[in-house]
Amino acid sequence: MEVKQVAALPKQFAIMDLEMSDDVLTISAVSTQACPCCPLCGKPSARIHSRYRRKLADLPCGGRHVRLLVHVRKCFCDTPTCIRKIFVERLTPFVNSFARVTKRLFHIVQVIGLATGGRLGVRVTDRLGIQTSRHTILRRIMALPTEPVGQITELGIDDFAFKRGRTYGTLLIDLQSHQVLDILPDRKAETAAAWMKSHSEIRVVSRDRGGDYAAAAQTSAPQATQCADRFHLMTNLSKSLEGFLSRHLAAYRTRVDLESRATPLSIAQGKGPPKKNPKQAYESQAKREERLAQYQQVVALRKLGFSQTAIAAQVGVGHATVSRWLRHGTFPDHKSPQRRSRLDPHLNVVAERWEAGCHNIAQLHRELVAAGHTLTYRNVYRQLVRYLPQGRKKSGSASQLPRAPVLAREAVFVLLRRTEELEAKDREMLALLRSLHPEVDQAYELVQQFREMLRTRTGEQLNAWLEKVRVSQIRELQGFVAGVERDKKAVRAGLTLPTSNGMVEGKVNKLKLLKRMGYGRAGFPLLRQRVLHAL
Repeated sequence: MEVKQVAALPKQFAIMDLEMSDDVLTISAVSTQACPCCPLCGKPSARIHSRYRRKLADLPCGGRHVRLLVHVRKCFCDTPTCIRKIFVERLTPFVNSFARVTKRLFHIVQVIGLATGGRLGVRVTDRLGIQTSRHTILRRIMALPTEPVGQITELGIDDFAFKRGRTYGTLLIDLQSHQVLDILPDRKAETAAAWMKSHSEIRVVSRDRGGDYAAAAQTSAPQATQCADRFHLMTNLSKSLEGFLSRHLAAYRTRVDLESRATPLSIAQGKGPPKKNPKQAYESQAKREERLAQYQQVVALRKLGFSQTAIAAQVGVGHATVSRWLRHGTFPDHKSPQRRSRLDPHLNVVAERWEAGCHNIAQLHRELVAAGHTLTYRNVYRQLVRYLPQGRKKSGSASQLPRAPVLAREAVFVLLRRTEELEAKDREMLALLRSLHPEVDQAYELVQQFREMLRTRTGEQLNAWLEKVRVSQIRELQGFVAGVERDKKAVRAGLTLPTSNGMVEGKVNKLKLLKRMGYGRAGFPLLRQRVLHAL
């Protein structure tokens, strides 16, 4: 195979010499064009003025730098009307005029710059055998032309943070072509309005619940239908629901504390079993059902005439277990062993002090030690927490009350999801939450109705749902209703149309990656170029 084919040089080049030195492959070539054409008038010329050698950088070959030495000609232009009398033959499209690199190397560096940035791009090109600098990579990126924005019918708009909580920008997306249209340096209504004013063909504007973009669309695109994003609607509802659940869970903690202080003695004396958390109770029940199924299988095989040894091998339990089950004749329930600790002989004393009002475990431990008992704080703490979960802290403030069965932000997800999507432990938690107060049960029904309305795109039911919430008198949901009323048309469109800001959120996520790859050093112009021409 010829070197020319391996190097993928154009047909108008003829290779004269090859030289390898210091990991640099030097290829000497000459242009074989019959009659170069004048770049101004386009007339060919056969009169040669002189020759010179152009030095060009090309793509690496086998990890080695490649240098092209191309011998080109200068010719006379014989056209009387042409102002150019002497011209140099062009090597386009392989090399641009006055360029010192080939066009393919130019594009490769440009692509690496778009994917990585300046400093990181240099580290990549060094490993690929391309000699360049971060300034060159940045120039290549900034040289990319911005394509004009065409016709837009569905516009998605959202903000992103340059510095969270301080400065923000705006991202504009064509929801039909999924292309980034533009990036604005702030999220002011005036800036967004000025951009939308030049596009009167917009018919749908998908946005979040912010008022700035709503005002911009109302001012500059009154013909467009504003569509509130469904994800943001559910976010607003979940925040209102979290405050509602926090109130009821706090009331639950207070109620449990009062009940526990009313009857601490019987628990402290060990009359009740140690409290299990829902996960332990669920695992215990699952193990019991598994053993019951094995017991039923053992009984069935015995009726069929199998020996105890064959039954043990078939069921997967021990021979002694099969013998014990058949001997008892009924399913033997396992009883939890009564654990004894070094604190058990002193539980009566602890219960008396508890009834007297001493709910501080550290104080109880100090009194027991002062009485001559060799008990560690860990022994006292673990035993009291086991039988007196309400006694691990004093009841002086709301933060020291017994823990609620679940955190409010965790309970929100249980109430927002459909029942058929919940696992067994989540269904138990849902039943517990709904039993806290009739308001919680009512709020759950309202939330499920809104979720179903959002899922089935039945926005025509919005008015009826808002009226139900008003009648419910749940004050946390009244704030959500007030927000919906202020943006009612956009909310109804969001619950009816298939348009959403999901694509915009994905583009914002990609923008964040590009922004962080700039190590905080890149300005807005470079970020805009990288986002508009992202791979």
